[in-house]
Amino acid sequence: MHLKRCLSLLLLLGLASLSPARAQVAPPDTTGSASARVAQANAGTVGVISGGVAGTYIRIAADLASVLDDGTSLRVLPLVGKGSVQNISDILFLRGIDVGIVQSDALTYVRRRQLFPGADQAIQYIAKLYEEEVHILARRDITRLQDLSGQTVNVDVVGSGTAMTTQLLFESLGIKAQLAHDDQDSALAKLKEGKIAALIYVVGKPARLFSGLDSSSGLHFLPIPLNDVLAQTYIPSKLGHDAYPDLVPADGSVDTIAVGAVMAAYAWAPNTDRYKRVAHFVDEFFAKFPKFLEPGRHPKWKEVNLAAQVPGWTRFPEAQEAMRRMAVSSTDTPLQRDFTTFLTSLGSNGGGLTTAQKEALFQQFLLWQARHQASR
Repeated sequence: MHLKRCLSLLLLLGLASLSPARAQVAPPDTTGSASARVAQANAGTVGVISGGVAGTYIRIAADLASVLDDGTSLRVLPLVGKGSVQNISDILFLRGIDVGIVQSDALTYVRRRQLFPGADQAIQYIAKLYEEEVHILARRDITRLQDLSGQTVNVDVVGSGTAMTTQLLFESLGIKAQLAHDDQDSALAKLKEGKIAALIYVVGKPARLFSGLDSSSGLHFLPIPLNDVLAQTYIPSKLGHDAYPDLVPADGSVDTIAVGAVMAAYAWAPNTDRYKRVAHFVDEFFAKFPKFLEPGRHPKWKEVNLAAQVPGWTRFPEAQEAMRRMAVSSTDTPLQRDFTTFLTSLGSNGGGLTTAQKEALFQQFLLWQARHQASR
């Protein structure tokens, strides 16, 4: 026992004598070389605020990082976000956030509520992405939107894009409903039990939530007719049999509206370091856009129309300039070859056209390309 105690004591003493040396850490390098490395590491970094871990936004942001991040001149850091309104706030105020993915009606929402004065001028869009349809699933006795006044309607959790869009929609149409904020699966269970009148879900069709429903459930989609007020922010869309074969008859469809997902950026002053950083991100995005259409990327990229405009938004200047360069570029890229095919379909090879005419044709080409991809 004495020997074991002596060995233990010697071991403890040995460790104690070593611990100061092991605990010593080299002091931070405050020399110019370290400062230069810090500056270099941050010079090409762009933070992209997206959405929740189970949503589409974070997957789109991950694709942006995968395609555009070269590890040297451009670093793209995708970050989990908490909804469109919070993303607007983060773009405006959070350090390190340069770009964000938000619903296209987010600016209308913050403008009406005066949440961030000046946001209209401070937030611009790089590109419109895909569309998300407004789904209103209701009991059979609810036949029109006005029937929801005085009823309990679930609009997803507080702060969600669905909740934001619903408030704008109901305000525009004068509908005074009681809004509930259960998650969508819980809301569907309550709707089936007749505890609520309807649920609203802003999501790209087809949505998994409705996959197990049919006409025998006593539930149906409510139509949303487009009017002049809604047309200032939304576009018309339809819920058809192809997306929901068990809820929509083969020969029918349900009118609805769609809200776009927008890639937004802070409107930095030209020639500033932050503007140049975002401009480089934008240039790479447009130049490498065909890579987003390759297998392995999110299928929603195939719905992106780079020529699409967003009502109520101003486009980031470098995005507009990038489109101009794409229109007149002679680089043999897949996009340029498609443009040549488009010109041929018009009976022209582009010869003799002015730069302005080529730009106008390129806008038409992007629309043509979007329709062509949709028909594949």
